[in-house]
Amino acid sequence: MAPPASIASPIPPAAPRRAPGPGPLLSAALAAGLLAPLAATAIPRLDLKPYAPPAAGERRWVIQLPGVLRPSPDPAISPNPADWRVELLVGRTVQVDCNQQRLSGRLKAETVPGWGYTVYRAIDVGPLVSTRRACPPNEGLRQAFVPLGSKPFVVPFNASLPIVLYTPKDLEVRWRLWKAEAVQRPAQQL
Repeated sequence: MAPPASIASPIPPAAPRRAPGPGPLLSAALAAGLLAPLAATAIPRLDLKPYAPPAAGERRWVIQLPGVLRPSPDPAISPNPADWRVELLVGRTVQVDCNQQRLSGRLKAETVPGWGYTVYRAIDVGPLVSTRRACPPNEGLRQAFVPLGSKPFVVPFNASLPIVLYTPKDLEVRWRLWKAEAVQRPAQQL
């Protein structure tokens, strides 16, 4: 929307800017084919060739972590990705009441033969286990994501490699980022 005639802008509108080109040296190197070997050996961001396809009755889940994250506005949180972890949440969305529920089972780390990469597999998946307390009469059932196991399963943050998980077909995977505090506190020697 243009400003009213009574409010004239003293600065004329700027001409549209062109994006800068690759520069004369880079253009010459590209034209001469000097950079072609580098492009041919570049590793794609998401390369799933080392990872086996899912077996019958399984699903393969892939988490590609973002390479650059917004810095935290909290100065107490470490900006260093080496201090971060990724929590893997494998579970199922079910109808629950006021009790605490968990799926029995666990995640197991495995190494991809010949590559050395780590994959995670949901094993020993069993039935839903629950506490048995009486719920308030006015509280009905609700949909909730119920995770596998009782302890958080965390892995190192590494934006260079995908996190690959194999689960039975009826499970889903979610993840969340854990960031450590920047301050290290001394322990007491007793």
